[in-house]
Formats: sequence, structure tokens, C-alpha cells
Amino acid sequence: MNVYLPLKLFIILLLFCFSLLGNAQNKTSKDSISNNLNEVVITQNKKSFSNQNGNIKLDVANSMYNAIPNTVDLLSKMPTVQVSADRESISVVGKGNPLIYIDNQKVGMNDLNTLAVADIKTIEIIQNPSAKYEAEGRVVILITRKFSKKDSFRTEISEVASFKKNYNNYLGFNSNFKKNKLELKANFNYNRLNPWEGHSIDYQISDADIASKYDVTANTKRKQYIFGGSFLYKINDDDYFSFNVNSKLQTDIFPINTITKNKNQDVVNNVVTYSDNDGKKNFVNSFFNYNKKIKSIDTQLFTGFQFSDFDQTSWSEVQNNFNDTQFELAQIRDQRFKVNVFSGRIDIEKKLKNEMKFEVGGLYSGANSKSDFDIFYYENNTNKISHYDFKEENLAGYSQLSGKIKKIDFSVGFRMENTNINGKFKTDLLPLIAKNYTNFFPKAQFTYPIDSTKSISVNYIKSISRPNYSSLSQGSTYINPYFLYARNINLGPTIIDEISTTFQYDDKSVKLSYTYAKDPVYSSFSFDDEKNIMTFQDINFDKSSGFTVDFTLPFTYKFWTTTNSLVFLLEKIEDKSAALLASKPYCYYSSNNEFKLPKDYSFVLIFWGLTKQYTGVFETDPMFVVDMAVSKNFSKNWNCTLSCNNVFKNNIRTEQFTVNSITSKARYVVDNHEISIAIRYSFGKVKETKFKEKNINEDSDRIR
Repeated sequence: MNVYLPLKLFIILLLFCFSLLGNAQNKTSKDSISNNLNEVVITQNKKSFSNQNGNIKLDVANSMYNAIPNTVDLLSKMPTVQVSADRESISVVGKGNPLIYIDNQKVGMNDLNTLAVADIKTIEIIQNPSAKYEAEGRVVILITRKFSKKDSFRTEISEVASFKKNYNNYLGFNSNFKKNKLELKANFNYNRLNPWEGHSIDYQISDADIASKYDVTANTKRKQYIFGGSFLYKINDDDYFSFNVNSKLQTDIFPINTITKNKNQDVVNNVVTYSDNDGKKNFVNSFFNYNKKIKSIDTQLFTGFQFSDFDQTSWSEVQNNFNDTQFELAQIRDQRFKVNVFSGRIDIEKKLKNEMKFEVGGLYSGANSKSDFDIFYYENNTNKISHYDFKEENLAGYSQLSGKIKKIDFSVGFRMENTNINGKFKTDLLPLIAKNYTNFFPKAQFTYPIDSTKSISVNYIKSISRPNYSSLSQGSTYINPYFLYARNINLGPTIIDEISTTFQYDDKSVKLSYTYAKDPVYSSFSFDDEKNIMTFQDINFDKSSGFTVDFTLPFTYKFWTTTNSLVFLLEKIEDKSAALLASKPYCYYSSNNEFKLPKDYSFVLIFWGLTKQYTGVFETDPMFVVDMAVSKNFSKNWNCTLSCNNVFKNNIRTEQFTVNSITSKARYVVDNHEISIAIRYSFGKVKETKFKEKNINEDSDRIR
């Protein structure tokens, strides 16, 4: 829909009325405006990015970013958003892992992979979420989808050819239909992907006189079937119910090759490890929402239910070749992880006098996971079988009051959450983990407008970060005879306190914040000297703290629109098992530049970087990445986009640290140099909607 069309018609009509008025007052002369006015054209270059109080918003639907083939890559274009090398997690610079919402539905990485970019209207980074968001809400990424408001039909077909180290292909189909009170939506995507991965670790164990280095690569052949559907039925203007289901079915074949040099005192072994691997990841998420407005007391009532299921299997056959002799079978590893979550919630919103609003609500969620582990050892012809069951129940309630007192806008609230956890191996009589705890999470925000262009706000937030469910399983990955990547069933949550203040001037802002975290999660080593095996896994460190100064500086000059972020950070991570280094300030910077060119061409230039980081324990080398894209609209229906990501091939990330007397230098090679061609054809018309979905499952981002 052209939102400016009614405005055009109104101005033309207004000028026409002025013309008639002039003729009525002086019928003997002709109005000069009516003589010279042949056509009125109103144009406006709408910014892709906007900034309000440090919250950055991207208009995906009306920008070149809608040609990016998947949602995870799209998020990586947002200022301060970082996607991990394995694409399994997302973080925000200076904030850690965010909550992710699609409309008002809290989701996780699996849901992002089922969401088509063509369905997205806007993406917003909310820096100071209120108490209505769950206790993990230190920062929220809000994705708003496109839906119809009037009777309409729209279908879009897209094809993306992507060239990295290997060829990747994305084929998508999206359709929307609206008739009277019923609204339907469906999408289907078929992706043939061939990702490449590579990394190496060089480590020394001084106490055991061990030095080892390995280099591993993996070429994956991946098929993805992504599909979903939803419907909304409007009972009246205020009441509706909706149902949504989406799914991703994925199969992987990924041989892994590792070259290892291991020195244990005077014994040196050169080992080549080859493993055949195949796996599946199937995810289904569904929810039902009902919204009712009680007009007699001006109160909004929402209730909803959600069910999510994630099923992952992994099978591996491992062979080793010691010192250039011959390959011999070492292990067969058969692992399965399955988790399902059911949740239900209720929210009540009451408008009070003097523009006040009171909100209260509650949530129950229950998660059940099973982790099965079966290893056959060829060396001694034995089996190791293990079954671990995990259950978690969360009961939460919140209350929030927001409004304005004189000039000051405020929002104050709190959440109470009770968590009950039970983890048990089937062969044990007693549970390994049995926890029951209650946490209190206050949140507050006060904003004082200095004048019409300037304001200052102060915020306090207490939050929690819980590990995802697969991190709490017993799964592991075999790298070589001396090294394993493993999960950690003993991981605990992280409690975070943050206080900040933001100064806003027009669309520019600066934010200062201090953060303190108890039991933060970072990677660590442990060495089994009896089995001579090193295990690399996440653990809870003692504490971390940090200061952040965040500048957001957008501006527009003629056909050029740019949004710039500059973040200065000073972090200190501490743990009794780690060698403490000096903490030094480092800097993150990003610049998103869009150029509107003649003949419906658009050009985007994005660059971001990190200076060298010293955070008390970890030392990380700097990075600098440049992305470019050019887009052309051939008609209202056809669009073509040519993109080049990581133009200068800066795809190596390095990290150094010492923990448990083990010194490590790690090198990760990220397959993010890409040239892609996207072609999109659409027909029909879609307009704004009143479709609403609300968060039901507050733990859906942990389902992986």
C-alpha cells in the first residue's frame, strides 16, 4: 500500500478548492496556480533506520534488506547485533544474549530459522524493556510481521543463489489472504545449503607437560524444509483469536576431518581423525491466543497457550590414523536430544485516570527433556549407554504501573519467578540436580523531557539469563582421541544488575551504563589425566562487570542515509580457575549507509569492527567486516539484488586465555565471504493489520 496516496489526494483536493475560491472572488482573471499546476508529486526518502532513546528500528519491508535470504543473516546487519560463528546464538554488544520476539511472541533461534524475511515489516532493538517482558529481558529484539488490514491477497516467490566456499540455494513461497473477519497466512521454503566450518586450537598443560594442536574442517550437506501457517479471526474490533504453527525439518551429512599433533612428555603422536556424521533437527512450534476487551471497566484481557517440540539426533562413526599407519575404527556415537515445552499465560491491562496504565499477569511453563547417549568403543568392544531426564517448571507473575507525572514519563514494575528443577540419570536412585528457588526482579525507567528535542532518562533493571535446554544435556562432539566438546548439565543461571542513563537529542543519543553479573557463563577446559582427554565446555564463572558508553548517530544528506553506532566498553571477567589479565577498554563501531540512486537503484554499504579486546580472562584479536549490496526495482512486481558480504575476507577470529592451568590459543574460520543474487516476484497487495500475537512461552529461546 502507498501510504502517501491519501495525502497526495488531499493536497491536490485542497489546492483545487483554493483555485475555486480564487475564481469565485475574481471571475475576470485566471488563477496563476491553476494555470501552472499540471501535476503534484510528493516524495519522501523514508529512512531504513530510526533511533529513539537508543532503541534502533529497521524498516525491512521498504528497504534493500528484504532481499537477504534468511532472518539470522538479516539480524546480523543490525547495529550492535553479533551472530556466533556456529549461528546458534545471537548477542548484542554490551548487553549479552537478547530476548527475541516475533510480534508479541517470544521465540528462539529455531523460530528465527522458520521465519521468512518476506514476512518481516520491522526489527527493533529495545534497550530498556519493562517488567512486562520476562526476567531475561535486559535487551529485546522485536520483529514485527506484515499482515493485511483490508480484504486482500498477496503472494511472493523468491530465489536466492549464494556463493560462499560452496554453493547455497534458497527458494521461498509466501502467501497472505484476508477476507472479512478471517485472515490466513502461509509460507514454505526449501533450502539446499553447503556450509563449511574450520577451526584450530593450540593448548598447553604445563602441570602434565602436554602440548597439543589440532586443525579441524567440516563440509556439510544440508536440506531444510521450512513451513508455517496462521489464521486470525476478528470477533469484533477489540476481540480476536488466532492460531499459528511453524516448523523446520533439517537433515545434515557432515564428514569431519581433523589433523592433530599431540606431545605428552616425550611421546609425540600425529593423528588424522575422520568421522562420518549425519543428523536431524526437527522443530515444531504452535500457539493459540485469545484477546478480549471488557468495555465496562476499560480492561484488556489476553490468554494463550503454546506447545513447542525440538528433536535432534546425531550419529557418528570415528576412525583414527596414528603416525601415518592406517585408519582404524575408534567409536560409534549415537546421541539424541528431545525437549518439549508447554506454557500458558494471562495478561490484564487496565487504563487509569491521568494517562496511567496498570498491568498484571502470570505465566506457567513446564519443560521436559531427554538426553540419550550411546557409545560403542572398538578398542575394548564395550558399550557406554546413558539416559538423562531433565524437568523444569517456572511460575511467574508481574505487575507494572506506567504513565506520566507532570513532565516525567515513568514505568515501574517487578516480576516474581519460582523455578523448580529436577535432573536425574535413569540408573541413579536420587536426582543429580534438585533446585527450587524464587527470584525478585525489579525494573524502573524515568524519562524527563528537557525540551521538544532533548530528553534524559534513567533506568534500572535486574534480570536473569538461563542456559538453553540443549546446553543442559549430556551431548558431546568427538574431535580427536584427546579432545571433546561437551555440554554441561550443571550449568546455572546468571543474575545481572544494570543501571544506565540515556541522553536523546533529536534522533541522536548517548547512553552510559554499568553492569554487574553473578555466575556468568563462559568457555573453559578440564583435563582428565587418567583418560588423557581434554574437555571443552561452558561453565559458570565467578563474576563479571563492565562500563559502556554507547553513541547512536544517524543523519541524512540528500540521497544518503546513514546510521552509525560507536560503543566503548570496559569489561572485567573474574574466576578463581582463570589467570587474570589486565582489562582494557575496547571499541565496537558500525555504519549502515544507504544510497537512493536514479532509475530505482539502491546501494547499501555496511561496515563494522571490533578493536582488540582484553576482558580480564580472554584476549580477542580485532575484526573488520565490509558488506555491500545493490538493488534494482524493474517494476512493482520484480526486484533483483546483488550482494557481497565480507568483501575483504576478514573471516578469522582468534581468542586466547588460561584456565585451570591450561593455556589456549583458538582460531575460528567463519564462512561468511559471500556473493549472492536474489530475485523476488510478488503480486497482489497487502496492507497494515490489527493482527496481534502475545508472548506465551517465555522459555522458547532456550529450546535448542
